This record gives sequence, C-alpha cells and structure tokens, in this order.
Amino acid sequence: MSYFSSEFECKLDAKGRLVLPSRVKSDLPEDSENKIVIKRGFEPCLTIYPYAEWMKIFNKVAKLNEFNPEDRKFQRIFLRGNTEIELDKTGRFVIPKSMLRYAKLEKDVLLIGLGKRVEIWNPEVYDEFLFGDQNEYSLLAQKYLGNWEDDDEQEVKEEEVTEEEKVEVDNQEENIEE
Repeated sequence: MSYFSSEFECKLDAKGRLVLPSRVKSDLPEDSENKIVIKRGFEPCLTIYPYAEWMKIFNKVAKLNEFNPEDRKFQRIFLRGNTEIELDKTGRFVIPKSMLRYAKLEKDVLLIGLGKRVEIWNPEVYDEFLFGDQNEYSLLAQKYLGNWEDDDEQEVKEEEVTEEEKVEVDNQEENIEE
C-alpha cells in the first residue's frame, strides 16, 4: 500500500502539465503500472489516486443501485470528469482544462500528500481554506486527538481491567461454592 505525506510546491507549464515530485512518483505502488486517476476534490482542489487505489473506490461506487435515484446522482457527481492518466518517464502528465478551472490552478500549485491520495491545490485557495479559522483547527484537533491516549498506556489499562475481572470472577465462583 502506498502512503503519501508532505507538501510539495510545484509549477505547471504553459500547457497545463505537472511533473510529480520524485518522492510522490516513487511512492506509487507497482500494481498501478505508472497510472493515476485524477478527479475533482470535494473542496476546490483535485485529487490524485494511484490506479490500484482508485479501482477499490470505483468498485464501491459502481456497485450502487442504478435504480435508486440518490445512488445514480451520487455516481454522476462522484465520477464526473475523472481522468485516467499514464505518466510519462519523468512522471509528467497533463491536467485537463476543465479541472484546471475547477481548482483555480495557475502556474504555482501545491501537492499535499494525504495517505492514500494526493491533493493538488492553488496555494492561495489552500491557505484561505485551511487557515480561514484557526479556532476551527483547534476544535478539530481536540475532537480527533484530545482524548487520545498512548497505545501502550491503553494496553496497560486493558490488561489491568482484565486482571480485575479475573479476580472478580474468581471471588464470585468462591461465593457460589460456599
């Protein structure tokens, strides 16, 4: 499984071509055969998936019920404009013009590694989107990490509870025997 992280400042050429940073290209899984899928993001950005990862998502979406209006609508929106791309030897590819407009991409772009995917952002739009409300970031950190405990501490607590439960069960069995 590939794992993308870090931010990369990149440039588009006059034809809308982008060269993937070598670190991103080297993290593409072999089973993707130098193919990626690029799609519109949920926010004003583009999302890149390695081909193999995209196929997992695509198969889930393709299994939706075509006779259900909500499912059909989601399929249309989610799959709209997705483009399968084969990278050249340098890791370069052309971003379709409609996608450039959607994400407001110009010369300077920012690639953000987010685990199984990479997002492409206009740096100004990204900063505005991400840092518009610092308090919101703090609240999200509290929500997702505020009650987080070290895994080792959690395991110790679970072991302690298990020992206490064993003692309690033993005591109950002794009371029953009496």
